[in-house]
Amino acid sequence: MKLQRRLTPFVDPLPVPGVLRPVARKPNFTFYVVRMMEAFQKLHRDLPPTRIWGYEGKYPGPTIEVWRNEPVRVLWLNQLPKRHFLPVDQTIHGARGNPEVRTVVHAHGVVSPPDSDGHPDAWFTRGFRETGPFFQRRIYRYPNTQRAATLWYHDHALGITRLNIYAGLAGFYLIRDREELSLNLPRGKFDIPLVIQDRSFNRDGSLFYPRRPQSAPRGIPNPSIVPEFFGDTNLVNGKVWPFLDVEPRKYRFRLLNGSNARFYTLRLSSGQPFILIGTDGGLLTHPVRVQSLTLGPAERADVILDFSGYRGKTVTMTNSAPAPYPDGDPVNPRTTGLVMQFRVHRPLSSRDTSSVPRRLSALPPTPLSRVSRVRNLSLVESTDRFGRLLLLLENRRWSDPITTRPRLGSLELWQLINTTPDTHPIHIHEIHFRILNRQPFDVDHFNRTGKLRFTGAPLPPSPDERGLKDTVRAHPGQVTRIIPHFGLTSFTGEFVWHCHILEHEDWEMMRPYRIVRG
Repeated sequence: MKLQRRLTPFVDPLPVPGVLRPVARKPNFTFYVVRMMEAFQKLHRDLPPTRIWGYEGKYPGPTIEVWRNEPVRVLWLNQLPKRHFLPVDQTIHGARGNPEVRTVVHAHGVVSPPDSDGHPDAWFTRGFRETGPFFQRRIYRYPNTQRAATLWYHDHALGITRLNIYAGLAGFYLIRDREELSLNLPRGKFDIPLVIQDRSFNRDGSLFYPRRPQSAPRGIPNPSIVPEFFGDTNLVNGKVWPFLDVEPRKYRFRLLNGSNARFYTLRLSSGQPFILIGTDGGLLTHPVRVQSLTLGPAERADVILDFSGYRGKTVTMTNSAPAPYPDGDPVNPRTTGLVMQFRVHRPLSSRDTSSVPRRLSALPPTPLSRVSRVRNLSLVESTDRFGRLLLLLENRRWSDPITTRPRLGSLELWQLINTTPDTHPIHIHEIHFRILNRQPFDVDHFNRTGKLRFTGAPLPPSPDERGLKDTVRAHPGQVTRIIPHFGLTSFTGEFVWHCHILEHEDWEMMRPYRIVRG
């Protein structure tokens, strides 16, 4: 039975995931072994230990930390039970007739060969039984030739991603480089990754996930996929509403929205700004001060918080994003409106010599003059044979033939045409992109004629979106224009793009695409 009483916030200290140690350092690569295991973990002081699935048996998993141009190989081992402890819908794509528990790891934002990307059909089972129909590879290769960035790894098995990530299968993947090191940013124990996720609990401390939609059409399967999932508590690094004791100095926080469907608009109760230094694909050209940060699922923000003027005070990070975003239910200020607390109670352990330079990094150029192709890609809302919500890209299903074949080395302009009432965080595997602008359009006219009729001027990206991205918020009633850079990879082959609301990608809102040689 779902937990009814409210848990007390800010009673548990923030855990910081440990850094994974390699099992070997060879002349040509660094080798890791990562096991997916079931465990029980205390997620709040007043909850019994909760069953989770974690990389190395921890939720979140250990941080993988590498250097630019350091080749890495990872042996991913599925040591999970044969039965899932969350409700599996066997009627959706990827699940029909397949083992109930299957996994494949996607290193999100990492540029890799296609057989190491974590293709949704490349899943494997306990003991690596290769029953998936796609690229089965026992050891994944990550060349790490890209710039320093805050990336993450998570499960990506077709039709069951929402359950596997909700069970705990996610962790940070950080790439560092000498340019970043030269900037004198906060480092060591003052550089802390924070993954924010929402969860709900049963009275016995177990994770609650609904078996069916609340207003389920008659005759739908039981269990059934739900349109989206929103938990009633927020966790940071696997703790419900934790606190962190900090010194009166600058800290670097790497924020990741790891939720299934919830967006976050983050603010600080002190009124101090977030000093944004990086987005999904690494450092910005210069720091940007913002009073709030909105992150859709899978988006990251690399920020500096300066507590030097807050000695003895408590600063609360809050959330104000409706669910669904942007026009859903408002947050409860006592629950989903709370994220975590910073308590500026520690004395200085040493003088703070870190700094935030005016210039951070140079971004790869993405001039419109080099765009070789414009693609109109619609986001469409429909229903399936049971009357359930069904979201599609290009009005096509996952299994339909590939229609997108960008050339290696090219720049394209993708126009994401959102005809649905919600914002969708669109993620493209393998490459990064720049956001050009967004422009409102007449949705009814487009639905009738297939032609765009704009109702306003183009809107530039917000200041916190002007770096390299791998995930973009495509707002309802707008055309979101992005410039994917297919010169930021050296690999050809099949990859995917999809909505990162996990319930959507699990039920058809995902399409394959193929990078081809020119």
